Amino acid sequence: MPFFDSLPADAGVRHILQLNKPAGRALIEFHEALLRGDSPLSPAQLELIAAYVSGLNACHYCYGVHSETARSYGLEPGVLEAMLADPDSAPVDARMRPLLHYARKLTLTPSRMMQSDADAVLAAGWSERALHDAVLTVCLFNFMNRLLEGHGCKGAPEAFATRGKALMDEGYAPLLKFLE
Repeated sequence: MPFFDSLPADAGVRHILQLNKPAGRALIEFHEALLRGDSPLSPAQLELIAAYVSGLNACHYCYGVHSETARSYGLEPGVLEAMLADPDSAPVDARMRPLLHYARKLTLTPSRMMQSDADAVLAAGWSERALHDAVLTVCLFNFMNRLLEGHGCKGAPEAFATRGKALMDEGYAPLLKFLE
């Protein structure tokens, strides 16, 4: 159950964002621009980072939705769980590993970030823009994890599958209709 009496028992992001519609619109527009806009990282890679950060933070709602979104993009079952256990042995593209290490460190120990962390990503062939977009995604999902957890919203597996598929098919912009 959500912590706010004004939220329904099955509350999700759209319900929380209705509590402050101007901020909610800006947040959804940011999701759309970052996760579906022009980027050296594909939407599938960005959703993978979103799910990974949410898993690191143990945010049930965001991990549920974004792991399903990543699966809708073709991520094999069990890969996220393997990434959370040990990103070095997880069956992911070797080029993604430095980005995952960066995301993990930025999520769990942000004050310990160093030039060598960025250098590892750049040495793997990613551009500064790709690293920037990965950093924005890590930041956004640390924010979103705290937004959902702070309101007491946990979600349900049946909603995760539906929402994950819709995010792959339609992106984030359709959520704006809930904020009119």
